[in-house]
Amino acid sequence: PSVSAASIIAKVSRDKFIKKLSKKFKNYGWETNCGYGTKKHLSALKKFGATHHHRKTFAPIHKI
Repeated sequence: PSVSAASIIAKVSRDKFIKKLSKKFKNYGWETNCGYGTKKHLSALKKFGATHHHRKTFAPIHKI
């Protein structure tokens, strides 16, 4: 139960953080894709490049 609770808390915290980022970095569609590699997000990465918030281990970042 405590692991499940921690997972939920982490997700809620991450979602709040992503929501704040989406207001600052509007081109990436984070308000709807939550940072996942959707077509819109990948297209934005190609067009605008990565921010310092993008994970360097995210495979498409290596191609930029």
